[in-house]
Amino acid sequence: MAMTNINVRTDEEIKVKCESLFESLGLNMSTAVNMFLRQALRVNGLPFEVKADVPNEVTLAAFKEGDMLIADSSVKGFTSIDDLKKALEL
Repeated sequence: MAMTNINVRTDEEIKVKCESLFESLGLNMSTAVNMFLRQALRVNGLPFEVKADVPNEVTLAAFKEGDMLIADSSVKGFTSIDDLKKALEL
Protein backbone atom coordinates (compact mmCIF):
# COMPACT_ATOMS: atom_id res chain seq x y z
CA MET A 1 0.00 0.00 0.00
CA ALA A 2 1.36 3.43 -0.94
CA MET A 3 2.14 5.75 1.97
CA THR A 4 1.26 9.44 2.20
CA ASN A 5 1.81 12.26 4.68
CA ILE A 6 -0.75 14.06 6.81
CA ASN A 7 0.12 17.40 8.41
CA VAL A 8 -1.76 18.13 11.63
CA ARG A 9 -1.53 21.33 13.64
CA THR A 10 -1.89 21.16 17.42
CA ASP A 11 -0.73 22.99 20.53
CA GLU A 12 2.90 22.31 21.34
CA GLU A 13 2.02 21.26 24.91
CA ILE A 14 -0.47 18.69 23.62
CA LYS A 15 2.11 17.30 21.21
CA VAL A 16 4.78 16.96 23.91
CA LYS A 17 2.38 15.30 26.37
CA CYS A 18 1.09 12.90 23.73
CA GLU A 19 4.60 11.98 22.58
CA SER A 20 5.44 11.14 26.19
CA LEU A 21 2.23 9.15 26.66
CA PHE A 22 2.65 7.22 23.42
CA GLU A 23 6.31 6.51 24.19
CA SER A 24 5.24 5.01 27.53
CA LEU A 25 2.95 2.73 25.52
CA GLY A 26 5.74 1.77 23.12
CA LEU A 27 4.33 3.89 20.28
CA ASN A 28 5.39 6.93 18.33
CA MET A 29 3.08 9.71 17.14
CA SER A 30 2.78 8.27 13.62
CA THR A 31 1.76 4.83 14.89
CA ALA A 32 -0.74 6.31 17.34
CA VAL A 33 -2.37 8.46 14.64
CA ASN A 34 -2.52 5.48 12.29
CA MET A 35 -4.18 3.43 15.03
CA PHE A 36 -6.77 6.19 15.46
CA LEU A 37 -7.46 6.34 11.72
CA ARG A 38 -7.78 2.57 11.36
CA GLN A 39 -10.09 2.36 14.36
CA ALA A 40 -12.25 5.17 12.91
CA LEU A 41 -12.61 3.14 9.72
CA ARG A 42 -13.36 -0.04 11.67
CA VAL A 43 -16.22 1.56 13.64
CA ASN A 44 -17.27 3.84 10.77
CA GLY A 45 -17.04 6.93 12.98
CA LEU A 46 -15.04 8.40 15.79
CA PRO A 47 -13.57 5.61 17.91
CA PHE A 48 -14.75 7.24 21.13
CA GLU A 49 -17.88 8.89 22.46
CA VAL A 50 -18.21 12.61 21.78
CA LYS A 51 -20.55 14.53 24.05
CA ALA A 52 -20.99 17.92 25.61
CA ASP A 53 -19.90 18.52 29.17
CA VAL A 54 -22.51 17.58 31.74
CA PRO A 55 -23.56 20.65 33.74
CA ASN A 56 -22.52 20.66 37.39
CA GLU A 57 -25.03 20.90 40.28
CA VAL A 58 -24.88 24.71 40.45
CA THR A 59 -25.61 25.06 36.74
CA LEU A 60 -28.43 22.49 36.91
CA ALA A 61 -29.94 24.42 39.84
CA ALA A 62 -29.75 27.64 37.81
CA PHE A 63 -31.52 25.94 34.89
CA LYS A 64 -34.23 24.70 37.26
CA GLU A 65 -34.65 28.15 38.79
CA GLY A 66 -34.91 29.69 35.31
CA ASP A 67 -37.61 27.19 34.34
CA MET A 68 -39.55 28.02 37.52
CA LEU A 69 -39.27 31.76 36.85
CA ILE A 70 -40.51 31.29 33.29
CA ALA A 71 -43.50 29.29 34.52
CA ASP A 72 -44.37 31.82 37.27
CA SER A 73 -46.70 34.47 35.79
CA SER A 74 -46.11 36.78 38.78
CA VAL A 75 -42.43 37.22 37.86
CA LYS A 76 -41.80 40.35 35.81
CA GLY A 77 -40.12 39.67 32.49
CA PHE A 78 -38.29 41.98 30.10
CA THR A 79 -38.52 42.21 26.34
CA SER A 80 -35.31 44.20 25.85
CA ILE A 81 -31.92 44.54 27.47
CA ASP A 82 -32.57 48.26 27.95
CA ASP A 83 -35.69 47.54 30.02
CA LEU A 84 -33.72 45.08 32.14
CA LYS A 85 -30.91 47.61 32.69
CA LYS A 86 -33.45 50.25 33.79
CA ALA A 87 -35.00 47.83 36.26
CA LEU A 88 -31.56 47.06 37.73
CA GLU A 89 -30.67 50.72 38.30
CA LEU A 90 -30.89 51.77 41.93
